Amino acid sequence: MIIIPIINREQAEALIQEQLVETIFQDAPKSSVFMSLARKLPNMTSKQTRIPVLDVLPTAYWVNGDTGFKQTSEQAWDNVYLTAAELAVIVPIPEAVLDDASFDIMGEVKPRIIEAIGQRVDSAVIFGNNRPSEWQNDIITVARNAGNNVAATGKMYDNLLGEGGVWGKVEDDGYDVNGAVAAINMKSSLRGIKDDAGRPIFVTDMQGSTPYAIVGSPLTFPKNGSFDKSVAQIVAGDFSQAVYAIRQDITVKILDQGVIQDPTTKEIIYNLAQQDMVALRIVFRMGWALPNPATRMNGDRSGCPFAYLEPASPVKTYDVKFTVTDSEGNAIEKAKVDVNGSIQSTDESGVATFALRNGSYPYKVKASGYKGQTGTLTVSNAAPEATTIKLIKD
Repeated sequence: MIIIPIINREQAEALIQEQLVETIFQDAPKSSVFMSLARKLPNMTSKQTRIPVLDVLPTAYWVNGDTGFKQTSEQAWDNVYLTAAELAVIVPIPEAVLDDASFDIMGEVKPRIIEAIGQRVDSAVIFGNNRPSEWQNDIITVARNAGNNVAATGKMYDNLLGEGGVWGKVEDDGYDVNGAVAAINMKSSLRGIKDDAGRPIFVTDMQGSTPYAIVGSPLTFPKNGSFDKSVAQIVAGDFSQAVYAIRQDITVKILDQGVIQDPTTKEIIYNLAQQDMVALRIVFRMGWALPNPATRMNGDRSGCPFAYLEPASPVKTYDVKFTVTDSEGNAIEKAKVDVNGSIQSTDESGVATFALRNGSYPYKVKASGYKGQTGTLTVSNAAPEATTIKLIKD
């Protein structure tokens, strides 16, 4: 048998270049769910924007007889502030790595950072996770202190749409639900809802995609990792009542000079010029608020345009008690206590109680005819001592 010499694949393996797909397979970057649902205000021109909000509604009275006395009423306004908080990140990359890469590394990094910004915004605004100290309480905290948290007991249908359910809580405060946000595994719970005859209530379209909605309110299932299932299963409400404004839109800058320090130790980690590195710096600044103005169905502003369904094991909170009296120690009823955006009126004993997680909370207390007071309290793994506020006549 004659063997004819050839150059086979094994001998030429070092010269064969593998085909390189020019697309990296990954999920499309996800943006902020909150910012897609809430109402956007004009861009901020400074760090803080003030919104005047109706605080006290006037009252009309019937006049008794032809010569009866007409009574007087008051109307008052409060200030709600949007304070710009900053999200930023620096990504250092050796120039040699950029030169040798088969892909546009910068182009791949930027959309992922934008996705991370959206995740941080949603997580802070809705759940209070890593909430900037300049921002008011998150939507969950405001809803909880308005009594708009629903325990996950009984049938899912009743928890959501029954009397005292999530939708009912929002409607009781005078608002209509125009949107809801839920964990993606909530889809299976919704598909499992059945009527008394055992027939599924959720109907799918076998020929196309079926959008998820509850009594006409569209559902959004965040895929940016922001939804905290340990805090809520679904959050629903009137998202037009939540507002945000951008102080500085996403700004990208390439740095090739300077040093990068450890934020804690201040030790220099990288010297960009000396180590032939560049750094991608991205900055974003925005503020948000839930103004919660007084309405005829929410006159003392203690209600909330949002409600939520709790998980099987509700998140741990601590009771924070305020007692409001006059200078002589007499209880002041209907004094308004505002703990960083969560508002309650005192009862006949002058007491208002809030359910708060760990954190620092600024507060202000006021009552008609008295000078207001402000302060700050801290919750740290225990209910703090009751706070007694003595108001002085105006």
